[in-house]
Amino acid sequence: MKFTTTRDNLLKPLQLVTGVVERRQTLPVLQNILVAADENGLSLRGTDMEVEMVAQANEGVTVARPGQTTISARKLSDIWRALPDGAEVSVEVHDDRAIVRSGRSRFTLSTLPASDFPGLDSTAADTEFNIPRGDMQRLVRQTSFAMAQQDVRFYLNGMLLEVTDQHIRSVATDAYRLAMCTLNQGVAGVERIRAVVPRKGVLELARMVADNDEDVRCAVGKNYLRARQGAFSLGTRLLDATYPDYENVIPPMPDNRFVADRETLRSVFGRVGILSNEKYPGVRLGMEADVLTVQANNPEQEEAEEEVAVEYGGEKVEIGFNVAYLQDILGVLDTDSVRIAVSDSESSALIDGPGAEHSVYVLMPMNL
Repeated sequence: MKFTTTRDNLLKPLQLVTGVVERRQTLPVLQNILVAADENGLSLRGTDMEVEMVAQANEGVTVARPGQTTISARKLSDIWRALPDGAEVSVEVHDDRAIVRSGRSRFTLSTLPASDFPGLDSTAADTEFNIPRGDMQRLVRQTSFAMAQQDVRFYLNGMLLEVTDQHIRSVATDAYRLAMCTLNQGVAGVERIRAVVPRKGVLELARMVADNDEDVRCAVGKNYLRARQGAFSLGTRLLDATYPDYENVIPPMPDNRFVADRETLRSVFGRVGILSNEKYPGVRLGMEADVLTVQANNPEQEEAEEEVAVEYGGEKVEIGFNVAYLQDILGVLDTDSVRIAVSDSESSALIDGPGAEHSVYVLMPMNL
């Protein structure tokens, strides 16, 4: 196999494909990426047997000798990134060695046979649909932060993607907070599809759509999801689990609610939160007529307090929340204002942006 291209032409494909490869693998070949060259161009494939990324580079690649092999993902990606912008690069494979040349630089890497590289089993898709790139970004960005990490309830370590003929929706929760984002556009003929996408698949999907304006084509099967966007394709196994009945967790809009400027409130939480308990970073919110008082303290008897002008006409309420969770929610809302509503000091809060009810958040209170 031999091909030539430029550093810039292959940098993003290499970075995306390398992103799914784990550094520690029981199978050495899984530390590699599959590089295949033919008359159409170049294909790069990486997998950890749960998530797979494929990138096509058909333009700006000259294939002198077709073939395929596997090369260390990290080493090849690091070499490519270290080359100067605009550099021309050639890759040539002889026996079990790949030689990378650029200018006066030469790198010789070991390879493993392409026949050893495993494929990711997938089933036929039950449904396929397109999502505009901006909508897919919104579905992921506004909910993925609430996914659990290494929870024994493994279905929480992922994001629910729900598709009906009325909507496409993403939901994530770690049992302390819940995030839901809804696109009011469904897929014709679909009664209800619920796919639990694992955490890594969600994060790699976010990386794939970050710098590409094309629509995303999704194919969902019984245990598999594939998302295609231009020259890139992400495949992921789905978690074999029943997702919690999230709709029962979302309360009706409580009467005690205030509206505040989102960035102002975010800054206040950032300042007051400095003196919160490092292990349990809580802040106390005191709500009364058009004033919100934010307080924090810690075991060293240090305190912080700040008042914020808000729109509030409900009962006097004091309630505690994890300030980091509040900041996560304010960080992903795309509205100028934020609305926080509670029934009492022991009930969950309902948080959204006024006039933008496509994203809704539920946050459990803390005892402070």
